[in-house]
Amino acid sequence: METTDRSHPNAGTGRRALRVGIIGAGFGGIALAVKLKAKTRAEITIFEQDSGVGGTWWQNRYPGCEVDIPSHVYSFSFLKWDWPRTHATQPELREYAERATEIFGIRDNIRLNTKVDRAQWDEDSATYTIETATGELHEFDFVVSSVGLLNVPRYPDWPGLDSFEGVSFHTSRWEHQHDLAGKSVAVVGTGSTAVQVAPALAARVEHLTVYQREPGWIEPKHERAYTPRERAFYRRVPFAQRAHRLLLLAKANRRFKAYDTRSRMQRKMQDLCQDFIDRTIEDPETRAAVTPTYAWGCKRPVVASTFYPSLNRPNVTLVPRAVTRVTKNGLIDADGVERKADVLILSTGFQPQQFLSSVDIRGRGNLSLHEAWAKRATAFLGVTVPGFPNFFILYGPNTNGGTSIIAQLERQAELAVRAIRRIERFGGRVVDTDPSMLARWTAWIDEQLETHASAMNSGCHNYYTLDGGANVTQWPRTHWIYFLATRFLARRGLIFSDRVDTPRSSGSTRDHTSKPILLRSSSRAD
Repeated sequence: METTDRSHPNAGTGRRALRVGIIGAGFGGIALAVKLKAKTRAEITIFEQDSGVGGTWWQNRYPGCEVDIPSHVYSFSFLKWDWPRTHATQPELREYAERATEIFGIRDNIRLNTKVDRAQWDEDSATYTIETATGELHEFDFVVSSVGLLNVPRYPDWPGLDSFEGVSFHTSRWEHQHDLAGKSVAVVGTGSTAVQVAPALAARVEHLTVYQREPGWIEPKHERAYTPRERAFYRRVPFAQRAHRLLLLAKANRRFKAYDTRSRMQRKMQDLCQDFIDRTIEDPETRAAVTPTYAWGCKRPVVASTFYPSLNRPNVTLVPRAVTRVTKNGLIDADGVERKADVLILSTGFQPQQFLSSVDIRGRGNLSLHEAWAKRATAFLGVTVPGFPNFFILYGPNTNGGTSIIAQLERQAELAVRAIRRIERFGGRVVDTDPSMLARWTAWIDEQLETHASAMNSGCHNYYTLDGGANVTQWPRTHWIYFLATRFLARRGLIFSDRVDTPRSSGSTRDHTSKPILLRSSSRAD
């Protein structure tokens, strides 16, 4: 690290507090704010475009909405909670997020109904200027994006969609003012959201038609309410909830081996899902229609107990074909068959490949982050990008997965906090990223996706890959490996400096673009 200028206002503990702007008050933004408050003296401002906290759990309010990961894993490591069920519902997760902001005293740091449009780096002052949708300007020493990955709905481009005369909306923008009782409802999609929506609607509507472009592997969730005795045990016994969390993580780590198409675990997961189909679906044609022909893990694995049984209902029809066109009264499938519908519900997913699409981030030389990612979104450890100093990303490229996204977000938050704390304690103005380390990291990611997560590229439609074939969203190993990477590789890729111009590489001047990072682990650990 270069010589520190102690006269700079950001340097040393006797100077003013560093200012950190966080974009998004979902689980990532909350985790970051809590850890910043615990480890630094930073002045924190969180900008949230919605009228409440929780991110995706604020936005998604469709019937049946709940997490498909056990509650004790899908929660913060630093906040024990009296979960009433094995899998938390959307209202419970919203309450959890809100209570976290109150318990850790960050509620007053959040500005709700405030959308960030732009963050501009200034070389001379080594600061970012954040501009909100209303034109307000705010200056920060560091900016962290926590806008999430699954928050921009994907709307299909079917011919005739605009001409549909019934009610139409996306599941993530649910319109609760409509009474669906007695209606003919079409749900398009059979992903993680649709398999919750369909069973919740089946008992309320006159007829439900579910359109399936391609089946997904579905395993039973085994959700249930905790008994009073279980809740008391987890509430009162020290470390009981944490021990259960660690046990669930260990099980998930073993299960992750199934992403290798050559593994015995791959066969085991397919057999488990096939047995679930055979046990729960009565009609042989429906059983065949929902059985995938590709490897388990090619799509995001779906965990749901009630979807298959709902297909047995007399008022539910599964159409195992894609929608190709919409008429004013219904939908036409790939076989040219039209089916009438009063209500069209789009469970057509999101646009996860378009990272930070709602915010214009400008780094050195006024370079746009979207321009830097024109060919492919990449970030060192999924968190930092060369040429965008003092800027961190939570839920960035190739960080989705790894058992629990909450755990992944905590590791990313801790990386950012360590960097900010180093500037705070030892001085300096800028933390940037070594381009050669990003190149090596990206090469390592691609290598791991090819070997340890080959199922993700085994011939299905998924949201992971670009048109050119690069997987830009998924983390290819377990959370344990990500923990090690964020803990020990950051010091090799981050460059701390007093200079505001482009810093020197922290590594060798040799070209590393073709060499992957060496991050080894025993098979037992992974």
